[in-house]
Amino acid sequence: MRLAQLAIIATALLSSGCTVGRFFVYNFADTRDHEKFPSRPLPPSAEPFQYAEAAVQRGPRSVTVGDREVPFDKFLEDHATVAFLIIHRDTIKYERYFKGYDPARIHTSFSMAKSVVSMLIGCAIADGFITSVEQPVGDFVPELGDRGFDKVTLEHVLQMTSGLDFEESYVNPFGSAARFYYGRRLYKNMERFKLKRAAGEKFEYVSGNSQLLGLILERALRAKGDQRTVTAYLNDKLWSPLGMEHPSSWSIDRKEGGIEKTFCCINAPARDFAKLGSLYLHKGEWRGKQLVPEAWVERSTSVDTSNGSARHYQYQWWLPSAEGDFMAQGILGQFVYVDPTRDLVIVRLGKKYGGVGWPGVFRGVAKNFNK
Repeated sequence: MRLAQLAIIATALLSSGCTVGRFFVYNFADTRDHEKFPSRPLPPSAEPFQYAEAAVQRGPRSVTVGDREVPFDKFLEDHATVAFLIIHRDTIKYERYFKGYDPARIHTSFSMAKSVVSMLIGCAIADGFITSVEQPVGDFVPELGDRGFDKVTLEHVLQMTSGLDFEESYVNPFGSAARFYYGRRLYKNMERFKLKRAAGEKFEYVSGNSQLLGLILERALRAKGDQRTVTAYLNDKLWSPLGMEHPSSWSIDRKEGGIEKTFCCINAPARDFAKLGSLYLHKGEWRGKQLVPEAWVERSTSVDTSNGSARHYQYQWWLPSAEGDFMAQGILGQFVYVDPTRDLVIVRLGKKYGGVGWPGVFRGVAKNFNK
């Protein structure tokens, strides 16, 4: 009887449109969230690209855990990994799946989507929808101009130095991140944006910046008479040209008139995520076409500590070391890691971090491969 009552309460909370209710029913974010939220489709490309595969897969045989050597496959499985790919010179050298996953299984990106949004901003500048990163947010979202956003530039938002007042917590049902993740009123929530400090003073990683980038992109398209959704723009500029192989999607806040959760929630299999890394490995060029401007790729993956920027973060990409590597990263341990010096891309998808410092693992794996 108690289970039946709980089921009724859960159904009522979900159908009520209550963000807090959905937080407690879905609690917490997990890798099946793409099944819970409405989305816009990203169809397979008409010209799919398939990586070459090594005749004999070559990956690490073992890893040291404490004072003992553990087989690498077992290490991955024991630490909540569901997919792990090593792509060297555009060839799959190692590929493993666990817990029922396979090359076609959809997995949500979480915050890896932030790096994709950065790619799209670079495309929009090249396409003339946006003049430059020096444009103020107020040019695109004038309703925020009287709150100081006329002094916040697009670059501030890309760098997470905007000074946005946003609580980056998924465990607080009343926090900003949970409200954006589980809520159905992203437009309304963004209308309430405020600043807590002047732009350019300090780096602070908050997802509200990435959602604001999505709104800026949408407004930039509309201003030029382009009615494409952010998903459609992604499909046209990157997804289809990259030769994505499987039906994928981008989660939106609600079915009718919804907008993309641009701070998260692109849903795709591991190999298709890898192509995003390969694109940047090749400085934005893919199959003879410059999909993202080379200068944008270089700007997005180079250290810059000016105007409050952080050494380890650039234009929505993480820079985990001083060795030129960079990565897209999502909660629960989702990664697309790129090491240009070794012509290497690594994808790790997981149900959780599993208590592992994955960037260190990636750098250790990369040392086994030469340019």
